[in-house]
Amino acid sequence: MAGKFELKKSKNDKFYFSLHAGNGQVILTSEMYEAKASAVNGIESVKKNGGDEAKYDKLTGKDGSPYFTLKAVNGQVIGQSQMYSSESARDGGIHSCVTNAPGATVDDQTAG
Repeated sequence: MAGKFELKKSKNDKFYFSLHAGNGQVILTSEMYEAKASAVNGIESVKKNGGDEAKYDKLTGKDGSPYFTLKAVNGQVIGQSQMYSSESARDGGIHSCVTNAPGATVDDQTAG
């Protein structure tokens, strides 16, 4: 099963998306956007940049948990992972993004 983006609207009327692996697990989440068009542009940016491992920064949270961010060409962070239990789990998350992001479909859940 291929990965997919879920585009959603938050309770405070902002838009965001998450990238899900084929197994349904969330592997990347965006920031909050004021406009739906900006969130859609963010998805396109993840599709374009997500296949390039050089665009990922491997980081460590305040509690010592590994996580990663994905940056666009301009250096802006376009998505962040969950906190992982180990560096190898984080690296697996990056690999999943690289594999899933470029061809992921978009499930727009904002309509209605």
